[in-house]
Amino acid sequence: MPPSSSTSLPSLLGVFGHPDDESLLAGGVLAQHAAAGAPTAVVTATWVSDSHRAGELADALDILGAGRPRMLGFADARIPDSAPGRPRLCDTPLEEVAGLIVEHIRAVRPQVVVTHDAYGQLTGHPDHLRIHQATVLAFHAAGLEHLYPQVGDPWQPDALYAATHPHSGVGELGPRLTRVGKKVLSVPDEHVTVTVDVSDSKDRKLAAILAHRSEAARQRPLPGILSRLPAAERDPIIATEYFTLLGRRPAPGGAVLQQSR
Repeated sequence: MPPSSSTSLPSLLGVFGHPDDESLLAGGVLAQHAAAGAPTAVVTATWVSDSHRAGELADALDILGAGRPRMLGFADARIPDSAPGRPRLCDTPLEEVAGLIVEHIRAVRPQVVVTHDAYGQLTGHPDHLRIHQATVLAFHAAGLEHLYPQVGDPWQPDALYAATHPHSGVGELGPRLTRVGKKVLSVPDEHVTVTVDVSDSKDRKLAAILAHRSEAARQRPLPGILSRLPAAERDPIIATEYFTLLGRRPAPGGAVLQQSR
């Protein structure tokens, strides 16, 4: 799907492990692209469509302008009740998960796909890592007619990016995560391809994060940590998003995320 005539920003599909990852990791970019008229969408791997987290996800996506929830319905690695009777995402064969992502890529037809980095983000959650692996496979498979032919006509996105955090960009977030027993897995600064200033969209990003009400009410999840911070401490954490280019389409050219600073 090409950009509309009113924008040079590419259409964008986010593929993430849990409800709230989209808002925390790429909420600013999703909001910027949607506000500029570029089509955006989000695939969420875990939780089921009749859960409370699905309703919160729908509210967050509405704030970001990213359409309806697209939920794969796997169980969270640490919360079996997230999808009763369904397998855990991290126990599901990689090829099966990739095929489901290919189906959404071919349906949405984005120019750019964004997912987790190879660490599974700062905290190394196993669901994040699994979706990183599956999305890398899906990005390359989506454009090949003989792979997953049952899930739609081939579509090759222009670029695949991982949302990430460089060492220099962790700042005050690192100590706040370690205080609640979480890992901090940042990457060398030179691994970052694009740094995006999303301060113009931070209010929408924060509103989307807080729309995940069940997480914002808890102590350890990042939405809860951010909800308790004063604006002067929170804004620097959410006002910049970082991405590493993981793949480009075989043909030259194509759309990319735009560096803002």
